[in-house]
Amino acid sequence: MKVVLSIKPEFAEKIFEGTKKFEFRKSIFKNRDVETVIVYASSPMQKVIGEFDIEHIINDKLEELWELTHIHAGITEEYFYEYFQDKDSGFAIKIKEFRKYKIPKDLKEDFNLLPPQSFSYYK
Repeated sequence: MKVVLSIKPEFAEKIFEGTKKFEFRKSIFKNRDVETVIVYASSPMQKVIGEFDIEHIINDKLEELWELTHIHAGITEEYFYEYFQDKDSGFAIKIKEFRKYKIPKDLKEDFNLLPPQSFSYYK
């Protein structure tokens, strides 16, 4: 099973450059059968630009989560704590392999989905 995640274009690009190996989330999908993430680069790009396979998901307290992921986080420590403000813990999706599409796809036309606030399942 796949899930669509909205990711800011600057971070989506870092995923496909190989410099961001973790995608951080405040909450995570409940279905443990999800193996692949379809990357929807949010505004201003608003296109599906590729997908990646999930190696594993870490759920930990913020200090431990940063310690485990910071080398390949693709974001600054300041941004990390800003993103997780008012949270005690968070999730980090470890990226195994990624595939960038040669031609970006349209979420509505190609997947029949609207941009997800957090995530959308896709079969």
